[in-house]
Amino acid sequence: MIWNEKAECMPAQEKETLQLKRLQDVVKRAYENVPYYRKKLDEAGVTPEDIQTLKDIEKIPFTTKSDLREAYPFGMFAVSTDEIVEIHTTSGTTGKPTVSGYTPKDLELWGEVIARALSMAGATKKDIVQNCYGYGLFTGGLGVHHGGQKLGCTVIPISAGNTKRQIEIIQDFKSTILTCTPSYAMYISEVLEREGIPKDDIKLKAGVFGAEMWTEEMRNEIERRLDIDALNIYGLTEIIGPGVANECMEKNGLHIFDDHFYPEILDPQTLETLPEGEKGELVLTTLTREGMPVLRFRTRDITVLRKGECGCGRTHIKMDRVTGRSDDMLKVRGVIVFPSQIERALLKIPGMEPNYLIIASRPEHLDELEVQVETSPALFSDEVKHVEQVKKSIQKQIHDEIGLRVNVTLVEPRSLPRSEGKAVRVIDKRGLN
Repeated sequence: MIWNEKAECMPAQEKETLQLKRLQDVVKRAYENVPYYRKKLDEAGVTPEDIQTLKDIEKIPFTTKSDLREAYPFGMFAVSTDEIVEIHTTSGTTGKPTVSGYTPKDLELWGEVIARALSMAGATKKDIVQNCYGYGLFTGGLGVHHGGQKLGCTVIPISAGNTKRQIEIIQDFKSTILTCTPSYAMYISEVLEREGIPKDDIKLKAGVFGAEMWTEEMRNEIERRLDIDALNIYGLTEIIGPGVANECMEKNGLHIFDDHFYPEILDPQTLETLPEGEKGELVLTTLTREGMPVLRFRTRDITVLRKGECGCGRTHIKMDRVTGRSDDMLKVRGVIVFPSQIERALLKIPGMEPNYLIIASRPEHLDELEVQVETSPALFSDEVKHVEQVKKSIQKQIHDEIGLRVNVTLVEPRSLPRSEGKAVRVIDKRGLN
């Protein structure tokens, strides 16, 4: 199902014309109403009238998370606070949170893009959406809620946590769409298996999973365990929340809703814009946000952009699955390592659980990487010789994936902490910051 065929299947030339008009409008609005952008554009010698083509976006300075924090709380708003009807923030775990303000029109926009995303998962007004994203200041819960209601679905605002209750609701209410982080979907599947609940008792048909990086191997595992289609959703609070992009059933990239969010790919070292097909950092500009327009925001997410019509009929530009972050990546002995590479290596081993923890340390001034991996109950009870063989197999797979030898520690089943939100995959004890 395509929610908004006119927008989602728009011919390329028509879309570029629309994007340019909206880009010109948003730059003008930001310049006239947000002192931060007036100062940045003046310093760069750029005026709104200089934006004559889409390529002219490269004249505009980047916006970073630090810029948004410095504007805390409401310095990035383009309207007065009495026009803002909803506010969300990031977690603020590394300083002041970034704040996102929404006007009624912004909430309409948010509902629109989430309705598109849920439609990609096959949702209609006949479906029951079990929304396990956190409600509150986090954008996940209410974002999906707005879109589900716009689509006409029955939305269960259960939020995260209380997994046994989640499973009761899935069974009793006959939920058909599950929305949560992929790691929490995995945990729900574990509990279902542990409780011996047959798949026939579950009516779920699709899941829309995001808020953390995950791999194709993890998708396959979730689909096998829950017998659903598992789709990837992408978004970030600074832009709007979830709903910037979503996979369709083709499962070969996420459609960026580029009539509302203009994407670029940046070389994070040289800061030069890269052509389609090259891997780099995703940069996003909001084209239609009213309360808080954001120009050229550096997401720090590493991906690739690809043009062309999809088998589903949509013409949005696609982004590959995010493989890491230009700021969260680990650099170990001069090698760049992303957690997703470790996960991919682990899930290539039959029977291996996708529950792991990466610990970077620096004893004796030399970087070391330890990967703690949960074993299955059957493996944990096996004889030592077999366990050692599995350990060596894991070490080899990780070495083949990242080119580094790591220390692998096998730990008891269900001994690593579970997360109802974003999974913590990395602990860096090197004190590099």
